[in-house]
Amino acid sequence: MLSWLTRNSLDFPPLERALREPDGLLAAGGDLSPERLLAAYRHGCFPWYQDGQPLLWWSPDPRMVLFPEELHVSRSLRKTLRRGDFTITFDQDFAAVIRACAAPRSYADGTWITSAMQQAYLELHRRGIAHSVEAWQNGELVGGLYGLALGRLFFGESMFSRRDDASKAAFVTLVERLRDCDFALIDCQMHTEHLARFGARQIPRHAFAACLQRHLDREGPNPWATTAP
Repeated sequence: MLSWLTRNSLDFPPLERALREPDGLLAAGGDLSPERLLAAYRHGCFPWYQDGQPLLWWSPDPRMVLFPEELHVSRSLRKTLRRGDFTITFDQDFAAVIRACAAPRSYADGTWITSAMQQAYLELHRRGIAHSVEAWQNGELVGGLYGLALGRLFFGESMFSRRDDASKAAFVTLVERLRDCDFALIDCQMHTEHLARFGARQIPRHAFAACLQRHLDREGPNPWATTAP
């Protein structure tokens, strides 16, 4: 049975109670307050819904993740990175990145990055929790991604690209920066072939939960500082 959250409690049901069909649906309701969002990620679930639907919280099993040391970069993408086709920055225009990620896609009907979601993650960015990576070309924002950093874990949310390889360049630069800063894992949420080509793989939900316990409160170098490795 699906659990419904109330506004006066930040508690989520145990991950084991997530439905098998649809895979990983854990709860519905609640709100997008910063406190609830942080509680959700720390618990091992995330919001995903569209306008007209109730707020839905998911914890799929298995979970798609990328261990930074397992990053795979194709030869052609390495050439692109060496040529310096893109200038990659961190936290320079979070608002523009999340707006671009929310824009209509030719292959999708609607967006899950609703106006309410954008405002919620903008607030997390103001609090230094949500971060963006930007790819620029001739001064124009042409790709990027955003997500949350908690402890030694990064929770990826969405990416966009307006030029070939732009989001890929941003992603690889981020993963290499996180690896150098001793991050343990990048949460990719659900399986895609695109992420699998970078070395991401699925692990059981219980293994993902164990990673949360080990690394959520670890401290280390700040990847978002200009002096980061």
